[in-house]
Amino acid sequence: MIPWLLLLPLFAPSLAAVDKTFGVSPDLLPKYVPSPSGNWKCLDGSKEIPWTFVNDDSCDCPDGSDEPGTGACPNTVFYCQNKGHIGASIPSSRVNDGLCEPQCCDGSDERPGVCTNVCKETGEAYRKIREEERKLRRTAHAATQGSKIRSTYIQFAHKEKKRLESVVESLTKDIEVKEKEVARLKDIADRTESISQATLEHKQQSPLYQSLMDHAEALSALQREHKKHLEREKALGDILHTLRSNYNPNYQDMAVLEAVRGWEELAGLPHIGEVEGGEAKDNVPVKEEPMTPDDDENPWTPERLSNELDTLLNGDYVSLLLEHDEHIRAPREDSLLFDFTAYLPDSFIPQYEEITRTLVSWLAKLGIVREDETASTDSSRARQNFVNAENALKSARDEKKQAEDDLAEVFNIHGFGRDGEWKKLDDHCMRIDQGDYTYELCLFKEAKQIPKNGGSTFNLGRFDSWNSDESVKPGEPEFYRKQVYKHGTRCWNGPERSVILLLSCGTENALLTVAELEKCEYQFTATTPALCLPLDADLENGSRDEF
Repeated sequence: MIPWLLLLPLFAPSLAAVDKTFGVSPDLLPKYVPSPSGNWKCLDGSKEIPWTFVNDDSCDCPDGSDEPGTGACPNTVFYCQNKGHIGASIPSSRVNDGLCEPQCCDGSDERPGVCTNVCKETGEAYRKIREEERKLRRTAHAATQGSKIRSTYIQFAHKEKKRLESVVESLTKDIEVKEKEVARLKDIADRTESISQATLEHKQQSPLYQSLMDHAEALSALQREHKKHLEREKALGDILHTLRSNYNPNYQDMAVLEAVRGWEELAGLPHIGEVEGGEAKDNVPVKEEPMTPDDDENPWTPERLSNELDTLLNGDYVSLLLEHDEHIRAPREDSLLFDFTAYLPDSFIPQYEEITRTLVSWLAKLGIVREDETASTDSSRARQNFVNAENALKSARDEKKQAEDDLAEVFNIHGFGRDGEWKKLDDHCMRIDQGDYTYELCLFKEAKQIPKNGGSTFNLGRFDSWNSDESVKPGEPEFYRKQVYKHGTRCWNGPERSVILLLSCGTENALLTVAELEKCEYQFTATTPALCLPLDADLENGSRDEF
């Protein structure tokens, strides 16, 4: 009897009551309910048994449906609830076989204590995998849509390349024409000025100009003498002031006293020793002399003489002479009748002026007209036409250089990318509101911090470079995932503001986050279709990385 008693604990679990719905899948639970009489009908409807026979480890129904949780009936199914994970079904033959089935992470396929419940860990791992799969599907969708948008960016770059090439070609031809025009106008201006030089020398012999120069020289000499007198007067005043300050009135020296009294009268000072308000007035300003009638009529006051006389003496008397000559010859009233060129198209004016100069030169040689009447005007006009043509040529050259620089950047791996996918986004601005500020970043230009409630806008940095990490090669996808913006507004008692922009594939050009990692050092994250490579390109890059 003793051996049987020792084996009794081994059979205890099998003798323990099992829940009637144990091992039943959720969709069959409504069918595992006893009738009012306490019986239960097999699922195939072939037999009705007492409810107590269900899960009693004895097969009573032909279809085995009365033993869903014991495995007593062959060819049936056992359902593991797997709380914390996903329920699963296994063949009933695997129930209570001493092996922990991986499908039943809760260990319910075996007797209690045989298998450990690992559903929590299994469920977490499963959910992580599923989330990665969903993320991958979303990423794949974004990459597919983004790559389509990226292809339009590349098309734009090719169109921009053709446009810039056309601009460069057109400007090259335009510059050739302008260079010839500048050379022609320079020759005309030089010849006109050489003719007008003799005319100018003749005008400078006029009595008016000679008298003007004599007056200028005399005025300059008077100015020099005036400055000398002022210096001497100041020195004398300093001497008399020192004498007055150090003079002892008790010392009876009539000559000194007379000199002191004369200086006080001239300078408008009180007599030495007189006190007003407890202090001797030694530093009273000199009295101004009352203006005489002649002074009132003279507009050249001492102040004006001091401030404007140098300008007057340094004037361009030759230009003044020519302006006077033009003024004398000018018609009394403005009228188009006196300006024949007003009726001509602009393209005909240079030819007309050249013919006019040639005709006037012939008439002057014949003694019919005086060439000097138009020489100065022609010289000024010719020189102005030459200057205007030079400016137009310089503008065309600058425009061509800018177009060539832009063209070189379109497909530059250090600029807008090997495929030119970033050209479309040049100066494209993105914004995001965060706290009391709106942050704006214009690609390839600058980043800003704009207060919402008024105040100064801070420059956070201007575009400096792509990814500067030495481990990243220019032209690789990783190279374009980071942009560096530097030299922003300097922080109070700190460094210049700067931004690191981290980019990723997305169907929109949008800022996602802004963070100040260190003082005045910001990190922006953003998405852009320009980074969405076609999926086959991603796989190719991934294969290379694996190897």
